[in-house]
Amino acid sequence: MSTEQRPVSDWAVGWTTFAAIMLMTVGIFQGIAGLAAILEDEVFTLTEDYVLKFDLTTWGWAHLVLAVVLFLAGLGLFSGSVLARTVGVVVAALSMIANFAYLPWYPVWSIIMIVVNISVIWALTVHGRDVVADTEPSPTYDSHGVA
Repeated sequence: MSTEQRPVSDWAVGWTTFAAIMLMTVGIFQGIAGLAAILEDEVFTLTEDYVLKFDLTTWGWAHLVLAVVLFLAGLGLFSGSVLARTVGVVVAALSMIANFAYLPWYPVWSIIMIVVNISVIWALTVHGRDVVADTEPSPTYDSHGVA
C-alpha cells in the first residue's frame, strides 16, 4: 500500500490565504457598516416598498456581531484548521444573506460583498485542504529515499 501524498499547490494555498484575508477584510467592512447603522440612522435611505424591513439599529448590531465572527474565522484559517474552514464557509454564507437583506440601503456595496463572499466560499471548499498540508512539517528522507 502506498502512502504517497499529493503535492501541495502553492496556487491553492494562495487562494486560501486570499480567503482568510478577505474574511478579515469583510469583517472590518461589516463592522464599519454596523457601526454606521448603530450610531447614525440618517446615514441610510429607507425605501418603503422593500419586502424585508428592519430597524437599522438592530440591523447594525447584527452586522457588528457578524463582523467579529468573520474576522476571527479569517484569523483561524491561517492555522489550517478544518473548524476554521467550516466556520469560514458558514459565516461567509451568513454574510451573503445579511448583505442580500441590506440591498435597499446600499445596493452596490451589498452586491460587491456577496461576490467577495462567493469567492471566499469557493476558495475554502476547493483549496482549504492544501493549507493544512502546507503547515505540516515535511518528512525528512535518508539517502535511500526512506522517511
